[in-house]
Amino acid sequence: MKKYLFVLLLATLLLVGSASAYGMYLNCSPKTIPVGDTLKCAVDSDFPPGTSFDLVFYQSQYTSTEIDRQPMTIQPDKSTQYKLFDTTGLKGGQYKMEIHFNGVVPSMRDDSVSSLLITLTDRSSELTITSPTTQNLADALLIAGSLKKGGNSGIQLQVDGESAGRVFGPQYIRTENNLQSGDGFFTQTVTVTQPDNYNVQFADAKGTIAVITFHVVAPTAATTVPTVTTTKKVTIVKTTALTPIPTATKSPLSAVLVIGALGIVMLIASGIKKDRK
Repeated sequence: MKKYLFVLLLATLLLVGSASAYGMYLNCSPKTIPVGDTLKCAVDSDFPPGTSFDLVFYQSQYTSTEIDRQPMTIQPDKSTQYKLFDTTGLKGGQYKMEIHFNGVVPSMRDDSVSSLLITLTDRSSELTITSPTTQNLADALLIAGSLKKGGNSGIQLQVDGESAGRVFGPQYIRTENNLQSGDGFFTQTVTVTQPDNYNVQFADAKGTIAVITFHVVAPTAATTVPTVTTTKKVTIVKTTALTPIPTATKSPLSAVLVIGALGIVMLIASGIKKDRK
């Protein structure tokens, strides 16, 4: 009899202990989303107000790599709390969302949910971009490409500048069906007013397809080296031409004088010959 009473007492204590434990309920919906979509998670709990913990987003592959961590604290009204996690730039694969207490992990009811597996699907291979991802501000922003098997169902664009903020969308634009491949071709020009990195999110009825960053740069101005014209001051000095000195004109000798001189020379020569004889 005592043995049965002991078992009954033990079972009662276990029930009381289980009933007195607190519950924690994590829910992320949907659990499978395309890369680039925002992961939305909610937490309900009847833990005492002021209870604090972190909601941690991990990449769960061969090892767990922490991606994001957001703090949460139970409020007096114990209302549902929500947290958002950005998946832009992540790879497709298996991920995990987990409630993490700092220090001793309190006991929770058996029906508590403190961790969930999340699957990210990578659809970037469905998108082909044909416009350059680096563009001049004077020509930007041209967004052109095709969606695999997109047909004429349209594609949604949302354009956000890192500094400029939202400049377009979210808005569906038209796609032209390629009869051979079934792909949907699109083109859209978005007016931007400043150089920036513009993140363009592409989506359809299935969710986000990809996020592509377009770099818009300022126009390159040609550098013109100013030509400096140096004016040399030339002083013109007027010179007066000198009057040339007249050259003396030699008067020709008189023919009489020349004949006389020759005669004298001949007489002298004749006298010299006689003396020698």
